[in-house]
Amino acid sequence: MNPPPAKPTRKDALDNRERILAVAREALSGSGSTSLTAIAKQAGVGIGTLYRHFPTREALVMELYRHDIQGLIDRVPVFLEQNPPLTALRLWFEEVAHYGRLKFGVAEVIHAATNGGLDDEYYEPFVRAIALLLEAGAADGTLKPDLDPEDVLLQLSVLWRIDPARGGADRSARILTLIVDGLRTRQP
Repeated sequence: MNPPPAKPTRKDALDNRERILAVAREALSGSGSTSLTAIAKQAGVGIGTLYRHFPTREALVMELYRHDIQGLIDRVPVFLEQNPPLTALRLWFEEVAHYGRLKFGVAEVIHAATNGGLDDEYYEPFVRAIALLLEAGAADGTLKPDLDPEDVLLQLSVLWRIDPARGGADRSARILTLIVDGLRTRQP
């Protein structure tokens, strides 16, 4: 996977970069085919400025991916601190589903850039985040013990294949219910 572009240090360059990322996140979640020219225009910067920060479309998409995946990973301890484990798990899965709807249009770029996930620096941290949720649920008895976090990740991967334009939110909610129900212990 290509290393992230060097981050600028000047305030105006940092502001431009953040604006480009914000516009790109919104634009690419609506359509993965949004042009870089359209993103630059919406961000109020020239195309040259966009290319200085992100020399390729892949570089821009991967920077969004890095930021968003790290954000998901970072939310796990917060959810566990503020909620019972089963609730934390469901809330986090809902965040993952939301991210999957945003990622839908650019999933192929991420898949190619990470060698199908094999070279993804976030794979292990993401699996560890799932493991934290599963361990907490097993400890309080709401989730089955000895669940494999990689198996759960495979189940969650379907969320990134749901077309948001074709009932994505409703379908994601139904699938999440199926996944969570399968992970729960059966109460007598």
